[in-house]
Amino acid sequence: MSELTRRFVHASGTSIPALYLLGAVTWQQLGYVLLGLSAVVSVLELVRLVVGLDWWVYRELTREYEQENVAGYALYMYSMTVVAWLFPWFVAVPGMLMLTVGDPISGILGSNEAGRAKELGVLAAMFLVCFALAVPFTTGPAGTTRVVGLGAAAAGAAGATFADGVKPVVAGYVVDDNLSIPPAACVGIAAVLWLVA
Repeated sequence: MSELTRRFVHASGTSIPALYLLGAVTWQQLGYVLLGLSAVVSVLELVRLVVGLDWWVYRELTREYEQENVAGYALYMYSMTVVAWLFPWFVAVPGMLMLTVGDPISGILGSNEAGRAKELGVLAAMFLVCFALAVPFTTGPAGTTRVVGLGAAAAGAAGATFADGVKPVVAGYVVDDNLSIPPAACVGIAAVLWLVA
């Protein structure tokens, strides 16, 4: 499967926060949807890693370092679930979008090996995309001044860019950006909105 197809599958996760943005579910209901999806991927990963389920989709969509570790799609779901339950929607949704939209764009522009940073141009593009994704949420519904909202968007974009740009290896395990982008982004946004506003 091509890298472009992999990125398209990644971006399809935008449909999850879109459920809330389009009014199909309440924010609390979206949290329960995410809990359900996290439970499903947990079962799938348990079967894959313990029983040895070898579906073609796993061979096509998982990377080499994920073969014996929890795969990125599960970490993706866990991180979105966590931010949905820890943060208000105007903080969590941009964090989710930075994962579902910003990360695939960054991945198309350039990739990095575990333990190494992406090129500066790719990091700049990731920051600008994430900033643009956050601004409508931090300068509108958050009820802040425009300057504070822009600062919150920048802080969130910086967190997401750092999480995307560096994949540290901890105890032999690659900290996947699918796990780290939403929390890093949301902490940055929340810190500015709650501490400065």
